[in-house]
Amino acid sequence: MKDICFHHHTRDEIAEYAAAGCAAVIPLAATEQHGPHLPVYTDSLICEYVVTEAVRRVSEQNPLLMTPVFSVGCSDHHLQFNGTISFRSTTYLGMLTDIAESLVRCGFRKLIFVNGHGGNERIMIQVASDIAVKHPVWTASASYWTVSGQALQDAYARDVGMVPGHAGGFETALIMALRSDLLRSDKITDSHTLTPWFNSGIPGFIGKHGMLTGYDGYTDAANLATEEKGRAYLNAIVTSLSDWLHQVTQTMSQGE
Repeated sequence: MKDICFHHHTRDEIAEYAAAGCAAVIPLAATEQHGPHLPVYTDSLICEYVVTEAVRRVSEQNPLLMTPVFSVGCSDHHLQFNGTISFRSTTYLGMLTDIAESLVRCGFRKLIFVNGHGGNERIMIQVASDIAVKHPVWTASASYWTVSGQALQDAYARDVGMVPGHAGGFETALIMALRSDLLRSDKITDSHTLTPWFNSGIPGFIGKHGMLTGYDGYTDAANLATEEKGRAYLNAIVTSLSDWLHQVTQTMSQGE
């Protein structure tokens, strides 16, 4: 494939890819506050990088086209802080449905959502299920930290903070590796008030009004993050995501 980007092709080329059984990969992210030290585009920067690199690897063996990153997500729980742009959950459900319906109209029969923001996850899964019920297509969906969980554990990612957390040591390390020029390192503190029920091991959902993002809008201190660690985590994510995309596309192809 000469170019993995859906948006770099003409309408006729996209029709040809769809007719040939190419899968469409849809990256989902957010634009929202990430504490006093990270840019509001953090989730989108991370998501675009890991999905692009994974799709590039897998497309050597399996035909894939990656749509533009959808950089506004369901982030209402961050609206109490400045810098957040959000769709309410019902709007986001409708938007993802419309995106999927559009790709089905384009002729795609394999749709793969890859998520980079926690607030999108449940809605993404619901839409993937709904589309597979409504249309004779394959769908799949996952968040990057879910498919790379074991690899990140092996890379000792939890040594720097919660994984994925929010604007803590983990995401800060990733941004150090991707766009260190956007980091406000003078705003990083050596300690942070933790929210006790985050990662508490209690099954299901538990949350409190005004505290869904962690104290002061982020989950943990970023003082242990380094660029070197960030590069290791990105490599673990890209490798795991590549493996997952390969497994998914192979399963879809075998089931045709």
